[in-house]
Amino acid sequence: MPFRILAVFLLWAVLGACDSLRPPPTPVRSPLEIRGRSVFETYCARCHGTSGETVIVGPSLVGIASQGGSRIEGMDAPAYIRDSILNPNAYTVEGFPEGIMPLDMKDQMSPDDLDAVVAYLLTLK
Repeated sequence: MPFRILAVFLLWAVLGACDSLRPPPTPVRSPLEIRGRSVFETYCARCHGTSGETVIVGPSLVGIASQGGSRIEGMDAPAYIRDSILNPNAYTVEGFPEGIMPLDMKDQMSPDDLDAVVAYLLTLK
């Protein structure tokens, strides 16, 4: 009987250790965020990366959801992202030249596209 208890305990410990090695679950995106990713790929991905610190032309957007709220005093991340698209020269990320972001993004995207891309970028924590 003690052997069975020991075997059960060891099995429990091994399974618990294996469970901690599993990658975190893939986040489930809302339909708006899924649409936003598509909008991002159409308008933004040619200049902005979303993995690592990859710089294509503009800054990487990794962490924009958590960092965006600290870039301009009094502006939260959603407002910062939206303003960066609508008024790209209002704030320039350090290390990047002013005027690098196209000024006509607001004319290229519909208001619904803008809402969707902001929702998607808020998933990049």
